[in-house]
Amino acid sequence: MNKKEEMLKALNNMCKNTLMETLHIKYIEVGDDFLVATMPVNSRVHQPDGVLNGGATMALAESVGSPASLLVIDKDKFTVRGIEFSANHLRSVKTGNVTATAKFIHKGRTTHLLEIRVEDDEGKLVSICKLTNIILPKKNA
Repeated sequence: MNKKEEMLKALNNMCKNTLMETLHIKYIEVGDDFLVATMPVNSRVHQPDGVLNGGATMALAESVGSPASLLVIDKDKFTVRGIEFSANHLRSVKTGNVTATAKFIHKGRTTHLLEIRVEDDEGKLVSICKLTNIILPKKNA
């Protein structure tokens, strides 16, 4: 197993007993400056009228944005917390999967800014999100 596969396995194992497991979010690709995850679109994440709930989309986006920051810090000394999140929903989705890709806009010592693009199975932009994370020292570090 190479380093990339090990990272993806560790990320997916972190999801046990969390919202990510409930929503069936799966990490599928990782790189030096990006993280990608997918989520199925079905009745579990629908609004009452049968389209993807914006909140579920935001949960997917947050689920790639915060771990992307986690991958580039010293986890023994620091932790990550989201402090601001915005989303523009551009297209509705009824079935299939959505894929979220988080990429760094800014990677500072104390704050990270990420753009998260959520796309449908055809690669059409569903939502564009922005997440600001703060990097905090661990209390026991």
